[in-house]
Amino acid sequence: MKALVLEQQDKATLAEVKEIALPDMAAGDVLVDISWSGLNYKDALAITGKGKIIRQFPMVPGIDFAGHASRSNDPRFSVGQSVILTGWGVGETHWGGLAEQACVKGDWLVALPEGLAARNAMIIGTAGFTAMLCVMALEEAGVTPESGTVVVTGASGGVGSTAVALLHTLGYTVAAVTGRESTHDYLRKLGASEILSRDDFAETRPLEKQVWAGAVDTVGDKVLAKLLAQTNYGGCVAACGLAGGFNLPTTVMPFILRNVRLQGVDSVSVPAERRAAVWERLLNTLPDDFYQQAATEITLEQAPAVAADFLNNKIQGRTLVKIGG
Repeated sequence: MKALVLEQQDKATLAEVKEIALPDMAAGDVLVDISWSGLNYKDALAITGKGKIIRQFPMVPGIDFAGHASRSNDPRFSVGQSVILTGWGVGETHWGGLAEQACVKGDWLVALPEGLAARNAMIIGTAGFTAMLCVMALEEAGVTPESGTVVVTGASGGVGSTAVALLHTLGYTVAAVTGRESTHDYLRKLGASEILSRDDFAETRPLEKQVWAGAVDTVGDKVLAKLLAQTNYGGCVAACGLAGGFNLPTTVMPFILRNVRLQGVDSVSVPAERRAAVWERLLNTLPDDFYQQAATEITLEQAPAVAADFLNNKIQGRTLVKIGG
């Protein structure tokens, strides 16, 4: 099969599209012919070698994909069945989706929901799956459209842009934080009623004026600290990313004086039953026009160059990788 292969030479990561062979299938494995994959921030870190994502080489990156089963040693999946994979360390510790085929455990797969095309599933991808988890975390914390404005940071990225679209569709008033003026029109089309500069979140005090009913944060560090300081009494911040850093320079003040909840959101190890529920929510919530405005399509050969663009903050929305038919 053709795959993007990462290898290490003199501590540098080399990325090249080449022909390789998959390992033999084991019990419970499913061989998937991949139609579409996506390029995510974590993929970009892996492909460029800028992050310590890959621990063993050679590795095929790609943390998500959609396709159909061509062979199956798992009774839950039949040959020809359409499936999706996100998470489970695929593309990090197990060969991933930037290839024509993937051999993965059936436990890691979700059946493609009826009515959702494979391409649209990858427009959603890991980013959209994570965004829905964040929205559900806010709902479960009692944040409703009537509670007030919800702010989304890193709003022009894959997670952020999908979160804006989801929240708007569900009736929330959404403020979007971005570092690029060129994305303002795009974010307004997705449903943002207010656009804020990332520079506004550079400094913070232990407590600030209450502004937000809730937040979806993909950035971390000082941005997350400021969100916590500005969240309303009883509000919730769903944190799922560290594009701005993994530190959190905050105090206990928002938590003990305003009853603010900081909810961590992980998309890698979500149990199968909740995964299926998240995909159904995505299918039933995202409007049709989301799929027209939220994706850029590239080839497997273009992935290394586009990965560099990710780290230079040049990517807007989702990046799709077309693999098979």
